[in-house]
Amino acid sequence: MISPFLNIRLFVFYFSDEMVNFVYFYPYFHLLNFFFRFLLFGGEFFRTFAQNIQNMLKKYFYLVLVLFLFAFVSSVAARKKEKRAVVRIETSCGVIRVALFDETPLHRNNFLKLASEGFYDGTLFHRCIKDFMIQGGDPESRTAKKGQLLGEGDTGYTIPAEFCLPYIYHWRGALAAAREPDDVNPEQNSSGCQFYIVYGKKQAPGDIKKVRAMLDEKDIQLTPQMSDDYQMRGGTPHLDGQYTVFGEVIEGMDVVKQIQAVATDKNDRPLEDVVIQKMAIEQYSKNKKK
Repeated sequence: MISPFLNIRLFVFYFSDEMVNFVYFYPYFHLLNFFFRFLLFGGEFFRTFAQNIQNMLKKYFYLVLVLFLFAFVSSVAARKKEKRAVVRIETSCGVIRVALFDETPLHRNNFLKLASEGFYDGTLFHRCIKDFMIQGGDPESRTAKKGQLLGEGDTGYTIPAEFCLPYIYHWRGALAAAREPDDVNPEQNSSGCQFYIVYGKKQAPGDIKKVRAMLDEKDIQLTPQMSDDYQMRGGTPHLDGQYTVFGEVIEGMDVVKQIQAVATDKNDRPLEDVVIQKMAIEQYSKNKKK
C-alpha cells in the first residue's frame, strides 16, 4: 500500500511537466524535482543509514556518560580519602591545591599557620624558571615595584630541615622550602615562609647518571625508584637531601606549567606579576593537633 506522503510525491512527479508552465520559479523546479526523486528512491537506504548512525551515537553517548560519571565519582572519592592537610592556592593564573606531608610536621604546621593568617595573600611568585620551579612567599613582594629584586623577605625565623629520603623527594609537583645557601646555613634550615613548587623536566638516563655521581659525593642515595620517577614524571633530583620537601600538588599542575613558562627578567622575576591572591585551608591532617 502506498502511503499518503508517497501519493503526494507521485502526484508532484506526474504533473511536473504541466506545473512548470505556470510556476514562476521555473529555474528551480527541476532541482526540486530531482531532490524529491532522490528521496523517493534513496529513502530506505538513508533511513537505514541514519538509524545506524543514531544507534552508534546512542551507544557511544552512554559509554562517554558512564566514563564521565566514573571519573567524577573517583575524583570525589579521592578527595574524601585524602587525610593529609590540604591548602588551596588561588593565583592570578588559576588554582593550585597542595597536600602537606605528615612526615614533615614542622613545615606542615608552619605553612598552615601562615596560610590561616593570610600571610601569603597578595604576595607574588617572584622567581620562575622554565623547566625547573616557581618560587613564592616573600612578604616584601606584596608591595614590590616593577622590576624590583626580590627573595630576601622572611619571617625572622627558620625551620629545622626535615629530610625524608628515599620516600619524599623532588618529583614534579613537589612543594619544598627555600633556604639560604650552605655557606651561611650549613644546617640547611628552611626559610620560615618562602617555598617553591617543582616543575623539573623529565630526566634522561645520562642526566640521572650525572646527578647520582654528584649526590654520592654528599652521601645521598638516588634509589632505583627515584630514578624511575625522575625519568617518567620529571623533577629536580639534584636538590634531594638538601632542601625539605613538605608537600605536593594534587590539583593544578596545568597552572604550575603555565606559571613556570612566563616571560621573566634577568633575575627570573615574571615581567607580569603572578599573584597569590589567597590561600585557604580546605582541611587539616588527621594528625594535626587542634
